[in-house]
Amino acid sequence: MATSISKIRNVCMLGHGGDGKTALTESILYLTKATDRLGKSADGNTVSDYDPEEIRRKISIQTTVNPVDFGGCKINVLDAPGFFDFVGETVQAMRVSDAGIIVMSAKSGVSVGAQKTWRTLKSEGIPAVLYIGKLDEDNADFYKTYEDARALFGSSVAPVVIPTDDGNGVVDIVAKKAYTCNNHKTAEIPVPASMEDTIEEMRAALSEAIAETDDELMMKFFDGEEFTEEEFINGISAGVATCKVAPVFCGSAMTGLGTEALLNAIVKYLPSPDKGRKETNVAGGEEAEYAITEDGNAVLFVYKTVADQYGRFSYFKVLSGKVTPDMTVVNTVSGANEKLGRIYMVRGKKNTEVNEICAGDLGAVAKLADTRTNDTLCAGGANVVIKPMAFPRTCYTQAIIAKNKAAEEKIAIGLARLHDEDPVFENALNSETHQQTISGMGVTHLDVLVSKLKAKFGVEIELVAPRVAYREKIRKTVEAEGRHKKQSGGHGQFGHVKIRFEPCEEDGLTFAEEVFGGSVPKNFFPAVEKGLRECMERGVLAAYPVVNLKAVLYDGSYHDVDSNELSFKLAARLAFKDGLPRANPVILEPYGELKVIVPADYMGDINGDLNKRRGRVIGMDPTDDGMQMITAEVPMSEMHSYANDLRSMTRGWGAFTLDFIRYEEAPPMVQASIIEEAKTRMQDEDED
Repeated sequence: MATSISKIRNVCMLGHGGDGKTALTESILYLTKATDRLGKSADGNTVSDYDPEEIRRKISIQTTVNPVDFGGCKINVLDAPGFFDFVGETVQAMRVSDAGIIVMSAKSGVSVGAQKTWRTLKSEGIPAVLYIGKLDEDNADFYKTYEDARALFGSSVAPVVIPTDDGNGVVDIVAKKAYTCNNHKTAEIPVPASMEDTIEEMRAALSEAIAETDDELMMKFFDGEEFTEEEFINGISAGVATCKVAPVFCGSAMTGLGTEALLNAIVKYLPSPDKGRKETNVAGGEEAEYAITEDGNAVLFVYKTVADQYGRFSYFKVLSGKVTPDMTVVNTVSGANEKLGRIYMVRGKKNTEVNEICAGDLGAVAKLADTRTNDTLCAGGANVVIKPMAFPRTCYTQAIIAKNKAAEEKIAIGLARLHDEDPVFENALNSETHQQTISGMGVTHLDVLVSKLKAKFGVEIELVAPRVAYREKIRKTVEAEGRHKKQSGGHGQFGHVKIRFEPCEEDGLTFAEEVFGGSVPKNFFPAVEKGLRECMERGVLAAYPVVNLKAVLYDGSYHDVDSNELSFKLAARLAFKDGLPRANPVILEPYGELKVIVPADYMGDINGDLNKRRGRVIGMDPTDDGMQMITAEVPMSEMHSYANDLRSMTRGWGAFTLDFIRYEEAPPMVQASIIEEAKTRMQDEDED
């Protein structure tokens, strides 16, 4: 029996890696009896982190759905990764959630991940709940973490559940009741008398926050009147829905302390899908709000895909109507018809077949032929295209080397399937360096992709730093001669050209002729040009493409019998090899425009690092959210490791974009290094 939309809650666990999101999810699963044992990441037996890579690394690398039943509601708990390399998974979790629970540690305080998540929730208009966990660990300090969060996030941060003084229980300051927990079994205890002043102080902070949600409550607050429990509940609910209140909870996932209070809050305070975030319909090229409702034909939004060698497993959210097995739908993005077949409720890696899934709920279906992440599926002629998720740009690139010939044939198939699963990463073939590359959000992101490629598709590859696409040009005008003559009985070969090579502004080759008297017949001009273009693919300094070259054919000679197109093409090559080394050639390196966004505290470190990378800072401007944006021009060759270096320098705060703008002459020392590296590489290629 499907759950009605008013009894569904979709929430995602967010925050920094290691702060306890998966542990809290496991606590919820165990308390609601969705599992019969409490999983632990250290033991590799959690419901959320079931992928072999997650078990091996002991971190979350994908978003998992973990539905539980509590308080008459179905709560879909989405456990999202906290490590920044897997931000694409977090984007997917947020998209189908109506609230985000930011998990923080009472021991380590308000992390960078918590702060970045808060900013994202605010910008998306998604309600935020704060959970301060790990109360049972040494040096845990709930009140310091709470005060820091309030200082950083504002007065909307309001306590609802606080720990007892001895740390063995929690107090619900709305109901003025205290609870303890033993092995996830919650029991009510007397409210400690010593906490009376603290409770009143916290109630005052909560009262101030919810007073802003209603004029009557505001008047009552200013008159110094106490709110009733019902007014507190209604005020918190209204404040959460409008993002004016961010309620704070606490507990310990290992003991279960505070978990039941959090679940009660999810049911009482968080919005159902029909009252939560709205979607946007972009059908026909115009944007219109799309409300989630139980009425109408079925509309599904595919927010996540898992792929292997057998096909795709598509996760969806039902936005209207209901979904049943064997339903035929239309992919309004691709135009293809799809038959859904069996539909599933998913919990971790366990798929349970169901008969229907109603609006607001999450489900999954296997083996859709023409459906990818971000696609919309509609039944009954509905014309809805849900606005797709926007994923971050990749910032870290490596080149692929196949470990054997057999792997080369499978790489393309494997990468295509993995791209279905992870829309953030990109792969491409660099036409200049002839390297296949993959790009992601950092070292760990690409390392996981390599491991998945081997585990799922049997493809073994190595990652190496990609070569930079340098170029070469000349800086002075020279005249050169090329004479090709070959006699071996019968018709021979003869071609003779004189060419003037000049620097020019045009990117490639500008070919011209000033031949008088027919010294070189016109029908051989194309052969001369072709020979030069072929030579330009490998310059004379380090075998990089030559650009900005003008070649003027001004003289030469021919033989009535022995001259042909091949002879003049070879003669042009000889002239090229004769002239370019004398034309003061230089290596050009690509430069990019770098835009780095960091907190102001890191400006000095960033500028100093850019100087070491031969960068030129050209602007520093404040952003709308209180950050600083540094704009600089940098040589691309110095930026390969920047994604990881920036994260290290800024404790994960920094973000950047880098876009190619032009080529510039490389400094002499850099040129010497490039030439030496090219010689070594060509020697190795010759030996192979």
